[in-house]
Amino acid sequence: MTGLFITLEGGDGTGKSTQSALIGDWYTEQGREVVFTREPGGTDLGTELREIVLHSRGHIAPRAEALLYAADRAHHIATVVRPALERGAVVIQDRYLDSSVAYQGAGRVLDPDEVRGVSMWATEGLVPDVTVVLDLDPAIGRDRLDAANKQFDRLEAEALEFHTRVRDSYLAMAAVEPQRFLVVDATLDRDAIRDAIIARLSELS
Repeated sequence: MTGLFITLEGGDGTGKSTQSALIGDWYTEQGREVVFTREPGGTDLGTELREIVLHSRGHIAPRAEALLYAADRAHHIATVVRPALERGAVVIQDRYLDSSVAYQGAGRVLDPDEVRGVSMWATEGLVPDVTVVLDLDPAIGRDRLDAANKQFDRLEAEALEFHTRVRDSYLAMAAVEPQRFLVVDATLDRDAIRDAIIARLSELS
């Protein structure tokens, strides 16, 4: 595959959507095709699964939740991401398998290796070229969501202890795979964050 696969990770309220757009503009200026997508919800099937895992009422068992995310991921990678990479596009994606390791592994207290293994099987082992973690204290992220009057989804509504475990998981993964991960302080202004990300992405060009 000749394309580039870039994923953005981090807690809620960290500015992933803003940075995705800025990164996309940078690649578009270079004449590259850019594909923006997300998980869950990057396909029609994914949109239905997103509604189930994030907005449906009632309890979902942690293992069932993890498998629903993996099902979305398998279909999404096969039908959207791999075809884009094969034609040379830059795929900029909001959340990927590291989200499952952080949220369903650490957050739901499942075995992170098992959660990762399911996603690796579902995606036939596809790993991003760069994974950007926008790092933020969960309490600050919650304040940002409150300020935006956002209605919380199933995961956003979890307690701060849950989100602290998620953050710690991201930082632990980044420490193990520094060649893939870039951790950026999400309290910086948006242009400083953009510059730090592009400095890393420039190494791929």
